[in-house]
Amino acid sequence: MADDDDSKDDALREGVPTEEQTEDALRSNHDANSDDAGNRRVVLTEADNKRIRRKTDKVILVILVWVYFLQILDKTILGYSAIFGLQEDTNLTGNQYSLVGSIAPIAQLAWQPFSSILIVKIPHRILVTCLVLGWGIAQACTPLCHSFGGLLADRFFLGLFEAGCLPLFSIITAQWYRRSEQPLRVAAWYGTNGLATIVAAILSYGLGMINSPVLAPWQIIFLFTGLLTVATVPFIYIYLDNDVKSARFLSPLEREQCTERLRANQAGSSNPGHIKWPQITETFLDIKTYLFLAMSFANNLGAQVTNTFGPLILSGLGFDKYTTTLLNMPFGFIQYTIILLVAWAAIRFRHKALALVIILVPILTGLVMLYLLPRDKSETPALLVGYYFLAFIFGCNTLIVSWILANTAGETKRSVMMSLYNAASSAGNIVGPLLFKESDKPAYLPGLRSTLGVYCAMIGVVGLQVGNLMILNKMQGRRRVRNRKPRDIRDYSMEHRYQAGEESEMLGQKAFEDLTDRENDEFVYVY
Repeated sequence: MADDDDSKDDALREGVPTEEQTEDALRSNHDANSDDAGNRRVVLTEADNKRIRRKTDKVILVILVWVYFLQILDKTILGYSAIFGLQEDTNLTGNQYSLVGSIAPIAQLAWQPFSSILIVKIPHRILVTCLVLGWGIAQACTPLCHSFGGLLADRFFLGLFEAGCLPLFSIITAQWYRRSEQPLRVAAWYGTNGLATIVAAILSYGLGMINSPVLAPWQIIFLFTGLLTVATVPFIYIYLDNDVKSARFLSPLEREQCTERLRANQAGSSNPGHIKWPQITETFLDIKTYLFLAMSFANNLGAQVTNTFGPLILSGLGFDKYTTTLLNMPFGFIQYTIILLVAWAAIRFRHKALALVIILVPILTGLVMLYLLPRDKSETPALLVGYYFLAFIFGCNTLIVSWILANTAGETKRSVMMSLYNAASSAGNIVGPLLFKESDKPAYLPGLRSTLGVYCAMIGVVGLQVGNLMILNKMQGRRRVRNRKPRDIRDYSMEHRYQAGEESEMLGQKAFEDLTDRENDEFVYVY
């Protein structure tokens, strides 16, 4: 109620109509303009903008945060189960644990072509529900696995159902939020990497101390997290909406206003069920696609190292399994804090590339410390600091995802681009654990050395992408001149506040025509 009063006060201060004053006018014009919904302009104030954003956060963002948290929790548990008897009870030898850690991303990589089609074809509400149910059942069935083959099969299906999560959540974020709002929203759900690490440590510590005559500690951990995921499914189906046009938590007026506030994104409109093959072709011919994929592969190679081998690296410093579990909690807190701070900095200063390069510095520092410092008790504090520096890895992913969303338009292109991102991420997740061989314990120096080289190369890739986006903006300016439009236009989607009448009558007409960033000459690339 207080939010609504604040919205009315803001509207009065700005000298514009409130929602109640404009709703009748909107209804009277609706029938006459029903065939031109994309180009019809409705009255929208900054107060309206804030109110709609708050409502969206309370429904859509809450669901994204919780579901992504469950996905990360289900994946992170594998690292903790390794120190609670999983390898011994399932008779894993040699590099078999590494292969178990890699099979889920292998499944994700194989499923990505189908995932990009499903994201376009199936309503989001149905798709998210089915994906969560599938990986929840797979997680709950893990205690039934008593061999290497059984674990491989189970983790394969877990990865299969998780394959669409990141690209789908990215699409949903872009569908509901302005470009200036996206980094923080991506950080909100992707930041659960850190929260899941903390919760996984607490759960593993508590559940691992249960003495059961039937189930081993690692089996109890898997069963609990799997059943928690399955229990969430009905709530997702009840509360998640497919798109802005069918949002049940918004009034008819607010749906129109929500569409209007997204006009400046120039990202096209949702067109469920229809795949545009020319957009797929453009995605593969776009240079920035491959530069983004290189960043995804490089960063997720390091991210998987911390997920799968983080607890093992800590135990290699001489701690018992319970202390190892608790020492991973600060790592999760740092993860979550860094992800939110990086997203805030990207919004505040608008330079995603600069923020990305800055947080690569502590990552490189941490890798160098882990590589150079000897594994003895006198160096334990410094080794812990080096390991905790690796938490910055997860801030990189937030920036890369929001950077891709901000520079990709067209429903099909965006779906394919995010699926390709996830494929590159899966490839990094596959390669990452394989760099850390059983024979290299406890220091894992060859793996650390390879990971260090990858992150050095990533800095160069970021620089190439900035140069590429600058060239694309110059090309867009020349196209606008040929089309009798201003060479330089203001990108209102990156403004922190909504400004009434952001686009002139000449601009913004193509915002909802489902054009790609290359097809729409009014699209502005950000870096």
